Amino acid sequence: MLRLTLLFAITAVAEIVGCYLPWLVLKQGKSMLLLIPAAISLALFAWLLTLHPTAAGRTYAAYGGMYIVVALVWLRVVDGVRLTGWDLAGAVVCLAGMALIALQPRA
Repeated sequence: MLRLTLLFAITAVAEIVGCYLPWLVLKQGKSMLLLIPAAISLALFAWLLTLHPTAAGRTYAAYGGMYIVVALVWLRVVDGVRLTGWDLAGAVVCLAGMALIALQPRA
């Protein structure tokens, strides 16, 4: 379970970085050179998704819960926005959903 959780978290960071860097270019006028690590990060994200042990659709569904949690951590750490109780409650619900999907009994 720890390995799967870490894999989901690393995958989410790769996706967020791959999307955040172009956002910086487009919204804050940062250097176009940031698009190079953004593309690398998105390629890493796609590759990391292939390392998950279940069918693609189930992986994407479970991954969504972790993505939300990592995005909230990013909001706090990178953007400096204080999380609300609603954010934290939503994160718990998302992690519970991820666990239900990822840990279901295998046939």
